[in-house]
Amino acid sequence: MKMWNTQAGGLISGPRKNEADDYPYCLTYRSHLNTSPLSNSNRQHCMLRIFGAHNVFTMANYQLTRDDFKTSSKKIIMMKPAMFLLFSVLLLPAMLQAQTAPRLSNKKASVEAVALYKYINDMFGKKMLSGQMYSGWGFDEFKYVHEVTGKYPAIKGLDFIQDRLNDTVTKAAIEWWKSGGIVTIMWHMGAPGIGEGYENSKKAIDIEKCFEPGTVEYKAFWEELAKKADLLERLKDAHVPVLWRPFHELNGNWFWWGKQGAGKFKKLWTAMYDYYVNKRKLTNLIWVLCYTGKPDADWYPGDQYVDIAGADTYDVGDSSMPEMYRAVKNITGTRVPITYHECGVPPNPDSCFSNGAMWSWWMEWHTSFIRKTDKKYLQYIYNHGLIITKEEVPDIMSVYGKK
Repeated sequence: MKMWNTQAGGLISGPRKNEADDYPYCLTYRSHLNTSPLSNSNRQHCMLRIFGAHNVFTMANYQLTRDDFKTSSKKIIMMKPAMFLLFSVLLLPAMLQAQTAPRLSNKKASVEAVALYKYINDMFGKKMLSGQMYSGWGFDEFKYVHEVTGKYPAIKGLDFIQDRLNDTVTKAAIEWWKSGGIVTIMWHMGAPGIGEGYENSKKAIDIEKCFEPGTVEYKAFWEELAKKADLLERLKDAHVPVLWRPFHELNGNWFWWGKQGAGKFKKLWTAMYDYYVNKRKLTNLIWVLCYTGKPDADWYPGDQYVDIAGADTYDVGDSSMPEMYRAVKNITGTRVPITYHECGVPPNPDSCFSNGAMWSWWMEWHTSFIRKTDKKYLQYIYNHGLIITKEEVPDIMSVYGKK
């Protein structure tokens, strides 16, 4: 049976908790004919629904057997003329919206950034990209994952945390993209005027002074932005698109950028965006907004500054975190992919599927977190049909870089 899933609407299949649940189950003919968890039951409910940001309208309910999914991806549901007419009228706007390619906030984005964004949007709701944070502290998380699972993560997480390491970080990003992987970079930015590093990123300053010429904070803030822009420019020149994730866990009160409320944070975010996009012309950035485990709409800087949004949390085991997923969706609607930025243990893909929390990607944290994760579970995750590893990432520029 042929099905489709779009951000606007689609034909959705999966085990249902109740028909009022507004989560899409994202079973698509390309991805799940043989990998969906249909073994739990020989008969599934197939719902034809139109999705809005906060509501759902059920049009039809069909009973399908497992054979329906295996025999053909081109099987057509026959409808009575009246139902077909209703279907056409109601779904036409969603179909038209689906034909419009997702656009980055930077209208002058590089061809590499556009291609990567197309790929991420194409996979969103179908499969989840695997991600792993790299520490660079003597333990190679990526070698470890490969030794345990036989696969590599699709996404490599890096951090502009210390100046002495940032040249190595930049080279690692270039190498990973050139070898067929995807790069995301965060920045544990030390509090301006205090110093760099993780501990200094947690120290408080008067954020307003970052915008007052003549202050220590102003000088340090803009100098640091310029230094990181130089690094990102090297990546631009190397044709490397970056999932850029600054000011992460933005609405927590543990990092300096989140200690003085939503207004001050949004001022920092938009200032960086304007400087990097409009002055430094960094067209290779895809702007990724990262909430804590409790997303808050008051902290959202605006659609014109965000390309991907998500949240992170730890100490929840392999939970798919559907409440956290829904909280982000309630802020962004269906406009952007939603991602699980950091986790202690990757979410169970079967649970993500059944709970409608098909994250665009997840990224496990480094060192002790990956080492403590059960090896059999890692093998299960990295060999699951809903998970994309580096080996399964296509040649993005060849497939998605065409005009």
